[in-house]
Order: sequence, then structure tokens, then C-alpha cells
Amino acid sequence: MRVEGIYLRGTSVRLPAVLPLADAVASGACTQRVATGTGLESVAYSPDESAAEMAAKAAAGALRRAGTDPDDIELLLHADTYHQGQDLWPVASYIQRESLGNGCPAIEIRQMSNGGLAAMDLATAYLLAGEMRRDALLTTADRFCEPGIDRWLTDPGTPYADGATALVLSRRGGWARLLSIALHADPDLEPLHRGDDPFTKAPFAHRVPVDFEEAKRAFIGRVGMSYAITRAHNGQQTVLKQALAEAGSELSDVDWVVLPHFGRRRLEAIYYKPFGIDPARTTWEFSRTVGHLGAGDQFASLDHLITSGLAKPGDRCVLVSVGAGYSWGCAVLEILDQPDAD
Repeated sequence: MRVEGIYLRGTSVRLPAVLPLADAVASGACTQRVATGTGLESVAYSPDESAAEMAAKAAAGALRRAGTDPDDIELLLHADTYHQGQDLWPVASYIQRESLGNGCPAIEIRQMSNGGLAAMDLATAYLLAGEMRRDALLTTADRFCEPGIDRWLTDPGTPYADGATALVLSRRGGWARLLSIALHADPDLEPLHRGDDPFTKAPFAHRVPVDFEEAKRAFIGRVGMSYAITRAHNGQQTVLKQALAEAGSELSDVDWVVLPHFGRRRLEAIYYKPFGIDPARTTWEFSRTVGHLGAGDQFASLDHLITSGLAKPGDRCVLVSVGAGYSWGCAVLEILDQPDAD
């Protein structure tokens, strides 16, 4: 979708604490093989804050940076992948209560690691559908902790991290403008994160913690590795080509490519080599200190580019995401101004 008249007004990130990989290896929580293969230095983690509490804090920060009053927010979308702190509970309503206190729609998005860009796409369409609509608040948050998740071994190529992000989209101007956004799905790859296990009556009935590698082995054993790799590459290529074409850009010309916070080997296999992406144009040096934030990688790295001053007015940034299911997202934006630091 080519986009006109939608801007980014503010971003914020909540990363409560840092856990160095060296410490995780020394304690036996993480193997040296995983640490070496991923190339990460540390991951963000939350000693006690729930995902919902981190999201509310990130939301407050984004509103403050954007200079947006809660009454200006017409829609709140919260993207997540895992337990938010309570059972059978509308987490988006909690974030709305804590950060806005208004009566706009507040909805949870569960599109796994593609949730941030899925929320951006939906919010963009929502704002453009009404001439008088002003701003939308997007939040993401996850706390990947035991017993359900082993941040090191549940998905060994990608250490999981705890944290929250928030972003304010607006029709009233901002420091960046959204040029295009694209989403694509391929449900034939859905079993990659389900495997052959039967459906259950309650969470974690098969094994604790969750083991994505077991599910992948089962699926690839049936269809073959080349089938899965080809379809996954084609899905990512589809959204990249669409978003770039609608923005009038080429991948080789953009200044920054914001990729998921995967480990180094996975980034090389999925992005660097297939798409000819130079790591120097990515946020790798930041993401290797944070880890995978579920749906929040793109917003966190974009916030880093802006608050660090790396992204300059005139720069074009491409946000790239992929989520189990399988679905992919890509957004292209142009930096217009350098927002004031906190």
C-alpha cells in the first residue's frame, strides 16, 4: 500500500535490565555454541515487570515524545506473542487505562513477530478511513521467561528478550513520513511452529519449555528443507519488492535496513546473503545487545536510529519483519527531522 499523509510522531522503548551472554554461559543457562552462533553480546530482560507493565511505560514515553494528548489517540493496537501477565484478560485495555484513560478502540494483535508491522498497517488504514482522525498508539511487549520459554533454547538461533516498544502514528505531521507498507502471508508454512503434536486443552501440555526446533524438524521431515527455505525467502521477497516499489525506492539505495533481532548466522542466511544487505546499513550493533523482542524489534531499532542521531533528515529506512504463521511485513519511511531528545 502506498501511503500519503501518515507520519511518525514519537517512539519509546522499555528495556528494564541487561543480561550479558557471558554471564548466561558462565551460569550454564546458555551454551557456548548458542552464544558463538548468534554473536549477541547481551539480551534485555525483566526481573519483575510484566509485559503489560512494560508496555504501559513505553506508551507513556511515546506520548510524551510525540507531544500527543491521550484524547488525540483514536486507536490503540497492542502486538504481542506470549503471556502478558494475566490469564483470560484484555491486555490492550490495561495499557489504555494506564496510558490513555480515553474511550477509543483498544485491540490486541497476535501475529507473532510480525505483529508490530501488522499493527502499523491496520492503524494506517484506520487513520486514513476517517478525515477527522488524528493519532494511533501502537505498543508491543513480551516477557519471555520460564517455565514456558527458555530464552536460549526455545529457538536456539535467536535468543529471546524482554521489553516493550511504543510508536505514535499521526495524520498531523511528525519527524518521519510513512511512504509504503506491505504484508504477505503463506499459511502452508504454519506447521513450522506447530509440528505434529495434537491440539490440547491447556497451555504447555506437550512439553515445557516450548521447543520450536522440534516442530521445525517434524515439518521439514515431511516437506524437505529446500521447500521451507524457498517459500520463506519468497514471502520476504514479496513484501520487500512491493513496499520498495510503492515507495519508489530500491533496496540498494535506502540508508537503513531494520531487520528482526535474530542471531548473526540466521541474519546472514535469511537477509545478508540472499538480499545483498551490508550489515553496516542495519542496526546489528544495537540488536546484538538487546535480543529478539517478539513483535517489537522494528520499533526498538527505529527508536535507536532516531535517539542516537544515526538516522538523519532525508534518510530512507526500511523496516522488515517475519512472524510464525507464516507472515511477513515491510514498511518504508523517510526521516524528515531530528526530534528533540528527552
